[in-house]
Amino acid sequence: MPAVSDLDHIRSLIHDRFLIELSESMQPMPVREIVATIGSLPSAEAALVFRLLDKDTAIAVFDVLDPAAQADLIETLGHTEFAEMISTLEPDEQTRLFDELPAKVAKRMLASLDPHQRDAAMALLGYRPGSVGRHMSPEPLTASVDDTVGDVLRRVRAADGGVAAYAAIPVLTQGRVLVGVIDLIELLRHDVPEPVASFMDADPVSARTDDDVERIARRSLDHGDLLLPVVDREDRLVGSFPIADAALIDKEAVAEDQARAGASEPLRRPYLLTSVRRIARTRIVWLLVLAVSAVLTVHVLELFEATLSQQVALALFIPLLIGIGGNTGSQAATTVTRALALGDVGLRDILRVAWKEVRTGLLLGLVLAILAFTVATLIYDIGIGTVIGVTLLLNCPIAATVGGVIPLVARACRVDPAVFSTPFISTFCDASGLIVYFTVAITVLNL
Repeated sequence: MPAVSDLDHIRSLIHDRFLIELSESMQPMPVREIVATIGSLPSAEAALVFRLLDKDTAIAVFDVLDPAAQADLIETLGHTEFAEMISTLEPDEQTRLFDELPAKVAKRMLASLDPHQRDAAMALLGYRPGSVGRHMSPEPLTASVDDTVGDVLRRVRAADGGVAAYAAIPVLTQGRVLVGVIDLIELLRHDVPEPVASFMDADPVSARTDDDVERIARRSLDHGDLLLPVVDREDRLVGSFPIADAALIDKEAVAEDQARAGASEPLRRPYLLTSVRRIARTRIVWLLVLAVSAVLTVHVLELFEATLSQQVALALFIPLLIGIGGNTGSQAATTVTRALALGDVGLRDILRVAWKEVRTGLLLGLVLAILAFTVATLIYDIGIGTVIGVTLLLNCPIAATVGGVIPLVARACRVDPAVFSTPFISTFCDASGLIVYFTVAITVLNL
């Protein structure tokens, strides 16, 4: 990160339009520091700084920027001057950038690539969004099952890439079927004439192109898989998935889940650099959905208006009961969504999840019911206390069960559980909680 004083100086030069001085200030800065500076500026100012860079520095900076920042620059400055810069990116990085761009701009940028790069990018874009195939590196270094150690070492020396790119070298048959993996360190421990088939791992861990990329990313991080081979349905190698990409995808997924758990969409840029219009756009859809939920709640209240008029004290506990029900459902949904992402549960476990959440909800409801019964009885009377206690005892297991099952239903419908769970649980728990509440009140108080 640039020092605060340096960033303030750059902003001052931009504000005063001292462009020559600004260009001179940027020249001696390392690429990483320029990237951090661009990431700390609004889109228009970041584009101005980028345009003042010399060609070689601009290409190096563009290569390091995250796809969201790259897309902002292209949208601000136009796509024509970025063709050469995009050609320096790896195919999976190009794909991530195209996903950030408007469709028309992405199409023009894709057309600017040379045929080989265009074919590689199109191959990745052909996979389902959110799949491993969409994010893999399509041209990993490989070994043949007939190769010797010397053959593979010559291939490694001739290749252009860092050590991480060869952490796990896939071993293939003539038909490109994955039959093993060689660890680079293990390769160096053997003699040059020795065949790789004699010491390769013949039971390699791999991912399929249609696997969910978030689940595979978390699995790679949990198991420490530095480089994961990616195969198609016939076990033919089509790419590799490095742990650096897994860490980035997991970070983005966590940020997305946190935002959606709070009824919003994730911001692509730092909060203070994001326009008010964009922030509002990330929140408005969720607010509209929750407004529909509120209308349903009001309708339920109207149905029991006569009950409320006979016992006005019941109205005082509505926010409490709705809040506890919603929170119970959200807690269950958060826990199951995370377990789903980690592969701890699947669609086949829906009944087991439901049974576990019923028991968890009953235990929570019992503790809350005893406390609520005691407080409400002391303040009002035993009738009100009984209504509140019984309602909590019934409502908590219902909310927990629904909250636990909904992420699995969402996954079965191929919908992001984080998107589906929040509005549905809010709507269901509000309405069902009120129905249970007033039904118990009518029964206990003979209203």
